[in-house]
Amino acid sequence: MNTQIWIVIGSFLLTLLVTFLLEKKFIPFLMRIKMGQTILEIGPRWHKSKEGTPTMGGIFFIAAILLSTLCFGLPLLIKGGDLGLLKVLLLMLLSGATGFVDDFVKFVKKQNKGLTAIQKLIFQFATAGLFLFLMKDQLSTDIDLPFTDFRLELGLIYWVLAFFFIAFTVNAVNLTDGIDGLAAGTTCVVFVFFTVLSFVLKHSELTVLSSALCGGMIGFLIYNYYPARIFMGDTGSLFLGGAIAGTAFWLDMPLLIVTVGFVYLWEAVSVVLQVLSFKLTKKRIFRMAPYHHHLEMGGWKETKIVHFSMILTAILCAASYLIYFVM
Repeated sequence: MNTQIWIVIGSFLLTLLVTFLLEKKFIPFLMRIKMGQTILEIGPRWHKSKEGTPTMGGIFFIAAILLSTLCFGLPLLIKGGDLGLLKVLLLMLLSGATGFVDDFVKFVKKQNKGLTAIQKLIFQFATAGLFLFLMKDQLSTDIDLPFTDFRLELGLIYWVLAFFFIAFTVNAVNLTDGIDGLAAGTTCVVFVFFTVLSFVLKHSELTVLSSALCGGMIGFLIYNYYPARIFMGDTGSLFLGGAIAGTAFWLDMPLLIVTVGFVYLWEAVSVVLQVLSFKLTKKRIFRMAPYHHHLEMGGWKETKIVHFSMILTAILCAASYLIYFVM
């Protein structure tokens, strides 16, 4: 086997193992200190049974992903690799830090409200702005249009759109984390795609990061799959949102988020549509938003929603590969 295959296997296995061991070790500790999830009254009534389940489990897969990425990625950087790895890691870690503060405030206040929406957005926009500033020499302001040879030059508008799109993507992943295994399962599929893509493109640094994220998600799903023994919290979901946004921009292909990340974006759009509809007409489009709650209210089990989302994401990832790299 060539070196890149060993990188994929090593990064994946190390992250999976460390995530599994950390979650197993610290779940009892989180329960002892009552670092449990509180459930909103406006949520599905059957979710009240989840109250008290330990949260902030994202800390452990973040630690494992960071360890694995540095172990396998640092030698590549020393050899003169792509510094984009460090910039994407910064976006991921700062996004996760915003989530950590939010989760910690919830823990201290013993309620399901941490940072205000404005406070979160301030942190997220600052993070997005810093990331784009650091990436300015690696990003082009034109966009490849699928199925054509045409490139649309956006100029200054590109930076404005990218600024908001990164924040929107990070929040979209956060909104997806509403039932057991949904965010982790969907993200695992997305980073299987990015692992394959980076391997084909011989992008070693991205291979390290993507395979590490795959391992982290599988290690976490062992405890997060229904019925969940731990939740990732905003710490984990915002970190993953940063990973997806950062990876697509690192490849200079932000439109990949629209296809491979469709499940996340639709969850966020469903919330926007629900709020606008109620404010304008006093009527709701969905039984409940985000969309996974709409499906729950329609009788879908959590496992069915997770499996459907993962299969849909896998199909869209395959379609994305065909659209961008074959056709």
